Amino acid sequence: MWHNIGKQLGLPTRSLVGWLVSRFLKVGNRVLEEKAVRLCGIQPGDTVLEVGHGPGLGLQSAAGLLTQPSGSLIGVDYSKYMHQMASDLLKDLLASGKVTLHHCDVAAMPLADSIVDKVFHCNCYYFWPDLRKGSAELHRVMKPGGLMVATLNLQRIAALASRGAMPGENWRPEAYMEALKDSGFVDVRIEDVQHSNRKFQAIYATSQK
Repeated sequence: MWHNIGKQLGLPTRSLVGWLVSRFLKVGNRVLEEKAVRLCGIQPGDTVLEVGHGPGLGLQSAAGLLTQPSGSLIGVDYSKYMHQMASDLLKDLLASGKVTLHHCDVAAMPLADSIVDKVFHCNCYYFWPDLRKGSAELHRVMKPGGLMVATLNLQRIAALASRGAMPGENWRPEAYMEALKDSGFVDVRIEDVQHSNRKFQAIYATSQK
């Protein structure tokens, strides 16, 4: 059962378990999504990327900060189900051109080099088949000095890993942080963040080119 839940967390499909996972993502990830948006310090004219956008809550939150005409938002998810769910939620922003969504792998994004100012993601990297390829692709599309922020609840993720719901050892922050450093990121660190009575973690990395 836990293995199946883990598969759906990494790649939700249009199924009963996938629907339940989407409900969990909408409720359980909302604070993490909103905190990731706030922590990456989005400016009104930035180009911002969210990888593994899920139902689109983080994108919706970030879009409100991009008030200048040059501000734009890109979302990437390799779940067709999540891509469609976010497309429905953000249909007006998509029609206006403020938001663009891509159904693709984080390791092969259809984006030009060095165009992104800020990247954020939430409960995402542990499902990437290859952390180094995903990290290298983030580095490729980011501008020099661009900031990446990833939020996670390490206690919850470790509990899922102990039940076999996480693939291999990629869930460990150290593995992701090492991949980021190897890909050219600097100032890679993890910090605890408090929200009301909840504690979660944020990983930061700055693109150096």
